[in-house]
Amino acid sequence: MVATRWNPVVRSLYQRLLAAGKSKMGALVAAMRKLVHIAFGVLKHNTPFNPNIAP
Repeated sequence: MVATRWNPVVRSLYQRLLAAGKSKMGALVAAMRKLVHIAFGVLKHNTPFNPNIAP
């Protein structure tokens, strides 16, 4: 839930889904999944998070 407030990539995804009419819980689950993908990519490639490369 904190990532939806402070992580720019996750926040934009969350707000975009809410604006599209998704439920808050559905948007939150999608944001959590996005955060897991970001964390996996950081660990896999052993590089710091760069929000400019995140899709």
